[in-house]
Amino acid sequence: NSICSKKLRPPSEDFESKSVHRLNFTNHWKMVVNRPEGKVLETVGVFEAPKQLGKYETGQLFLHSIFGYRGIVLFPWHARLYDRDVASCSSDSKTESAEGSQGSKEVKGKTHTYYQVLIDTRDCPHISQRSQTEAVTFLANHDDSRALYAIPGLDYVSHEDILPYSSSDRNPIQHELFERFLSYEPAKALPFAARDTLRAWQEKNHPWLELSDVHRETTENIRVTVIPFYMGMRWRYCIRLENLGAEVVQLRERHWRIFSLSGTLETVRGRGVVGREPVLSKEQPAFQYSSHVSLQAPSGHMWGTFRFERPDGSQLDIRIPPFSLESNKDDKAPPAGYSW
Repeated sequence: NSICSKKLRPPSEDFESKSVHRLNFTNHWKMVVNRPEGKVLETVGVFEAPKQLGKYETGQLFLHSIFGYRGIVLFPWHARLYDRDVASCSSDSKTESAEGSQGSKEVKGKTHTYYQVLIDTRDCPHISQRSQTEAVTFLANHDDSRALYAIPGLDYVSHEDILPYSSSDRNPIQHELFERFLSYEPAKALPFAARDTLRAWQEKNHPWLELSDVHRETTENIRVTVIPFYMGMRWRYCIRLENLGAEVVQLRERHWRIFSLSGTLETVRGRGVVGREPVLSKEQPAFQYSSHVSLQAPSGHMWGTFRFERPDGSQLDIRIPPFSLESNKDDKAPPAGYSW
């Protein structure tokens, strides 16, 4: 009976809108799901202590600490996190330098673990207003960067967003790829192991899946995280907006500057993002989405601002951390530190 050392938000604040609740029984955390049709609480697992050191392995069940969905880890990625809120990294950390296009300051990149995960499809309707569940796209034809397809319920999750749990259920996650990618081996500590199909899928698609750089910056308690992905003369970028304060704000406009090494500088302005103007509050503090950009050169940079509005009508401009769009035409190796 392990005790979760990280306190969750009360159900009324965070989990109620997603029909996910928690109860405390006999000194261990037990997760239950509120089934809307019958309002019946159903036990789905027991929380475990989050890992402060090391990484989670393939088959780890978890609850997302921000979006509240159930998921399972497929494999880890080791990224370079460029956090502009951190003045310097500790001397014992492996770091690399990154310079922003805004000419502001040099940022040191620190190794950070992210995970490729499957989202339980039962939870997708509850998070669709705050996180796109079809945000991870692929090239349908590796020779044609115009044709894309998406796998619903695929996500990238930072190590600190993982709230691990265990379950005695043989099929604890509902997703069409769950049984294709994972086999049930009850004798193991983690009873879900990678199948050959998961290995083959990862090897085939890792050029479009691989997460290498993460950029983060906070302005006026609004944190913006950007993860770019190269897809062959096209880039996908995932953005998470998170309200770290108590004041309610609403996204109204976006302002992008896109520089290509061909010498062009493009300005893009528009209302909201992906057709939405999300409200970030204490109850629902985050919004996550993905988009794409094409360049006429093999590399470039992007930066800009998001304009938010307070309840009194006043506005604030939130910086988007500058990030590079770099192509890599070489064949990529499997992700560093990953073993099947």
